[in-house]
Amino acid sequence: MYQIECAYTCHMGNIRANNEDNFWCFGESLPMDNEGTKGVCSKIISENKVPAMAVFDGMGGESCGEVAAFLASEEFGKFYNTNKRMLRDMPEEFIDGVCKRMNQAVCRYGSDHHIQTMGSTMAMLLFTPESMFACNLGDSRIYFMDCGKLQQISTDHVLGSTAVGKALLTQYLGLPEELQKLEPSVAEIEHKEGYRYLLCSDGVTDMLSDSEIEAILSQDMEIPEIVNNLLESALQKGGRDNVTIVLCELQKLDTIRRMKEWMKNLKDKK
Repeated sequence: MYQIECAYTCHMGNIRANNEDNFWCFGESLPMDNEGTKGVCSKIISENKVPAMAVFDGMGGESCGEVAAFLASEEFGKFYNTNKRMLRDMPEEFIDGVCKRMNQAVCRYGSDHHIQTMGSTMAMLLFTPESMFACNLGDSRIYFMDCGKLQQISTDHVLGSTAVGKALLTQYLGLPEELQKLEPSVAEIEHKEGYRYLLCSDGVTDMLSDSEIEAILSQDMEIPEIVNNLLESALQKGGRDNVTIVLCELQKLDTIRRMKEWMKNLKDKK
């Protein structure tokens, strides 16, 4: 048995007047109009709860970005809550289903409101009893940390590079199915105690290099403190975009931990 310790935060950054990022983490997410989270949030959840989390970075003028990110997070939560058994037993089918449902929600809103320039990136982690599944669309990234070594396990769905502005995305939520096939990138990693996984929007990766991220994640500190250090570093380097971070660590759920968890749950019920 295992448990996931997770810490997450969402910040508007130093320049943006609105927040186009959103997330879904153990049932928590942000409303459509928001200014981020109040500090760093943290949770511990056991594997029998089928942990799942996702980060969304919206795009589109006239507030369409925050709408797209919100719709994606809302649809993710709905699908997860009604398909936990599918996630546990058939994770690949869950991934296909939730991506399709989120994409349809964003496309439907754009069609109903005659908007052609809205969409959202997506990066998610799904934990089954045996392994972790990582899935992404766009340039929000997923990193894997083991023994102090950082590895990107997501794919940047971008069209080349550009010296001015951001490169165009080739995959994202909001792609009309009749124009282009949705092709999420998926990776699977078997469980091992101590593995760390990072989800983040490009408000982190545009400000910090992989080596800088690796150094911060290698710190011998509590998970929420590491998330706070990562946020502060991105802000100090400019904070030119909204910043969303989800960091989780796989921990063995031994007898002592299970007893403490049981006692805490019993105390909370009283």
